[in-house]
Amino acid sequence: MSHSLESAHQHCQSLHEALGELRRTGLPQLARWAARLHEVLPLGGRLLAAGNGGSAAQAQHLTSELVGRYRQDRPAYSAVALHAETSAVTAIGNDYGFDQVFARQVAAHGRPGDILMLLSTSGRSPNLLAAAETAARTGLRVWAMTGPRPNPLADAADEALCIASRSTATVQEAHLIALHILCENFDAAGPLGPVVPDRIPVDLEDAT
Repeated sequence: MSHSLESAHQHCQSLHEALGELRRTGLPQLARWAARLHEVLPLGGRLLAAGNGGSAAQAQHLTSELVGRYRQDRPAYSAVALHAETSAVTAIGNDYGFDQVFARQVAAHGRPGDILMLLSTSGRSPNLLAAAETAARTGLRVWAMTGPRPNPLADAADEALCIASRSTATVQEAHLIALHILCENFDAAGPLGPVVPDRIPVDLEDAT
């Protein structure tokens, strides 16, 4: 077997093992998180999300599914990917330091009862830890998706879903699957209100 093929088999095996653990221990947790989102978002609450690098892409993927839709039509819900606020990130990083780029946004946008989702393969990113600390002071609930325990972010969060793999790629791939399961559970949690039509018909007679 060539080295590249062996490496590919190892990659698949690593993901297989991580998903097995996710099925055994993570599915009930994701169902609880979805139920909580179902309580918060339809009443005007907000999900804030952040990560660095690949985890930033994962966080933004989640918010896009909530503002848009996952599978079925439903109302749009407030979900903000903090790292995507480029002007805020660069201004805060320049004035206060990179460690504060998420914490200051949490202080600005977060309200008691909102949820902060933080994604990190290492669980050691200072800017995510600062965001978790600010969220706790502000009254947000903090959820984390990380790599293996122990890590500081899992300890700082109210709840953490930790993927026990040494491979960064495996952790990120498992996080994406977990996020999709979270969205599936959210949509299945119950009626989410009336669907907002894509276009609202206009009575031309009334408009003239």
